[in-house]
Amino acid sequence: MCRFRNKATWGISLLVILVFWAATIFADDDSKKHRNHESRHTDDNHHEDEDLKPVRNSIYTDQCGACHFAYQPELMPAESWKQVLDGIDDHFGETVDLDGEARHEILGYLTSNAANNSSAKLSRKIMRSLAGRTPMRITDIPYVRKEHHELPPQVFKRPSVGSLANCIACHQTAENGVYDDDWVSIPQ
Repeated sequence: MCRFRNKATWGISLLVILVFWAATIFADDDSKKHRNHESRHTDDNHHEDEDLKPVRNSIYTDQCGACHFAYQPELMPAESWKQVLDGIDDHFGETVDLDGEARHEILGYLTSNAANNSSAKLSRKIMRSLAGRTPMRITDIPYVRKEHHELPPQVFKRPSVGSLANCIACHQTAENGVYDDDWVSIPQ
């Protein structure tokens, strides 16, 4: 047992021990927060908190991504994707030649990974904004329109942008499912 000469020495020693103990606990807590922050930002589970999953279906990428940006399924609800694929013969003014097997594969991928089946924060915001509606276009989603409302219409008329549907023109990390404002660069 340790003996102290007086109560003041004992009190100071106890205070020093408590300070080091508290510093260790808070350092461990900060370290855990840092590890949790890093683990949320890995490719496999970053989408659980903020971002969407990158597109990982080669048939969808090959067939749809050949003509336009291969949008993440989490940008629209399953019913919207069903309607888009049901109207594939007149796909926004274009005829798309898609065989039955590819159509079935793409539909399965899009609906199983749709906004209403996602835990991503962006998907939840999209679903709340729809209030039961079923948009046929991502650009008709109220949340998407609200997020772009401050941009003048001329921005979307620029050849480098083209339209609101051209996400990758401004969202540098859209292919990775990251639509955060920090990664936006509006081209001239």
